[in-house]
Amino acid sequence: MADASESDEPEILFGIYCPPHPQPLLAPELNDGYAKLRAAFDECRKRIEESDADLILIYSTTWPSIVGHQIQALENPVWTHVDDDFHYLGSMPYDFRMDVDFANGYAAAAVKRGLHSRTVAYDGFPIDTGSVVALQLLNPDNRIPACIVSSNMYANRAETIVLGKAARDTLVAQGKKAVVVVVASLSNRMFTEHIDEADDRIHSQKDDDWNRKILEFFGDGRLEDISQLSRDIHGQMRVNKVVAYKPAWWMAATMGQHNNYSGEVLAYEALHGAGGAVITLTPTAGSFGDKEFDEDDVEYYRGDRDVLDKGML
Repeated sequence: MADASESDEPEILFGIYCPPHPQPLLAPELNDGYAKLRAAFDECRKRIEESDADLILIYSTTWPSIVGHQIQALENPVWTHVDDDFHYLGSMPYDFRMDVDFANGYAAAAVKRGLHSRTVAYDGFPIDTGSVVALQLLNPDNRIPACIVSSNMYANRAETIVLGKAARDTLVAQGKKAVVVVVASLSNRMFTEHIDEADDRIHSQKDDDWNRKILEFFGDGRLEDISQLSRDIHGQMRVNKVVAYKPAWWMAATMGQHNNYSGEVLAYEALHGAGGAVITLTPTAGSFGDKEFDEDDVEYYRGDRDVLDKGML
């Protein structure tokens, strides 16, 4: 792979932040909120179809990996998926088209930056609910090839940022125009018992308050500020870190670590108590302002830092 110089910038047409739950795909008629999310997905699909994107690049929080970072590289994965939590809504058969060259290049770029990364390319590998929902709704005719990368459960901020920068390297090296998709909830507290879908709501007022604060930042195009603030958001919302802040780290590192975006919140609704939103971020020459925080920026991953005295553990 060719080196990407500091002056090289990938051509990212826009980004989409969307929820992983299957209700907008399988049962939009059960709740007005589900229908609004479905309409927002449909609007994003239309924008993708009208773009000249070469690739849909997906980071999915419902594909957890344990050791390193996995990237889907089977050219034509075909299977039938059933969601673990919402199996009663029905099956999700899929037949996708993956960009094998990009997947292999992305894995190599990640390794070059010090990460442990590998491709996955065999029949029957279970593609996760979030990726299935996103691709079925955003790219139903496989018009554009896709690439899916996992969310490592134990990756820290440095590792996740470097993973995003490896994606940029690959886009530059292959000269591809991309739509970047993050599949993640906002708040992720869900009801533990079955509810009538017509009565769905955000699990708690605190979750709703923080969701709306995040949406305010997204609407202002403040992607890097969300990335910088994500630890504080996680502390307040107390949700799994795979959902709370890794997506913001990866999205900012992949799209560009700044606030130069035009943001649009197309829908925000409850999904069995969780906060689901469909949001777009489009690069723009203008900016809400310089980033407000200054966490370290990382170019290469060199392992976890020994910041604690082992003798004290």
